[in-house]
Amino acid sequence: MDILSMAGILLGLVAILGGAVAKGSSLGALWNLAAFVIVIIGTLGATLVQTRAPIFLHAFKIVPWVFMPPSLNPRSMIVRIVEWSHLSRKEGLLGLEDQSEVETDPFVRKGLQLLVDGTEPLALRQILEADLDNREAFDLQGAKVFESMGIYSPTLGIIGAVMGLMAVMQNLADPSKLGHGIAAAFVATIYGVGLANLLFLPMYNKLKGIVQARTNYQTMLLEGLIAIAEGENPRHIENKLNGFIQG
Repeated sequence: MDILSMAGILLGLVAILGGAVAKGSSLGALWNLAAFVIVIIGTLGATLVQTRAPIFLHAFKIVPWVFMPPSLNPRSMIVRIVEWSHLSRKEGLLGLEDQSEVETDPFVRKGLQLLVDGTEPLALRQILEADLDNREAFDLQGAKVFESMGIYSPTLGIIGAVMGLMAVMQNLADPSKLGHGIAAAFVATIYGVGLANLLFLPMYNKLKGIVQARTNYQTMLLEGLIAIAEGENPRHIENKLNGFIQG
């Protein structure tokens, strides 16, 4: 569980709700169904127009990564790669066949199977890099869905505010309704700007960082598998892969 993401969302809510109360407003004043529909439904509609269905669905599939990122342990993987290197030098590349059969990670399993099949290092690099690049691009497109939502929601908030003010202008003859109507009109702006800056854009940046971290992890794995295919010394492989460790 990513504690920072949870804490960030809670702090954002506390800032908005607590700030409203501190300013003398009520929590009920922050709820407006019309504003909610305009901002949320409008933002989803605009996002759907620009996004292909597989990417839109993938975006919501990776949302849990914000709170529970994929488990990546580069140090542990380096240990495993070095063990595979020792095994291949002792028993040949066919000795890795049992390892590939029990591997659960599709990328790792494919790399090991290619090694077992005796794939040349250059071909191994080309195949795995194609997989890696395609996966990274697809994940980043999914993350960009939330960037788009963060761009559209403030604009929809402004549209909601203008529509609310238009309704207020129709009641100028009744001054008792003006204050409430104007306050309700600006709730849409709060929704749009708040969602963009406290949720959508932070989610995009968090997901983008996770995708980049996973790409770095898989690039390290790719280099390790190629080094095994080339018969490099296990100690040299370990030293090379340690350069991929961040932080």
